[in-house]
Amino acid sequence: MSSELLAAATDSNFENEVLKSDKPVLVDFWAPWCGPCKAIGPIVEEIAGQYKDSVKIMKLNV
Repeated sequence: MSSELLAAATDSNFENEVLKSDKPVLVDFWAPWCGPCKAIGPIVEEIAGQYKDSVKIMKLNV
């Protein structure tokens, strides 16, 4: 996860950061070994930049 626009979702913060968020949340479920996950990573970062004021973007390493 390289972008400062993306936050990490974890077991310990998922409820507060995702389920109880005031904004809509897009969660990118990914794994470091996953080729398709790596392919869409730059797109998720681009979306995070475009919608940073209206949507929270988080990544969850599965």
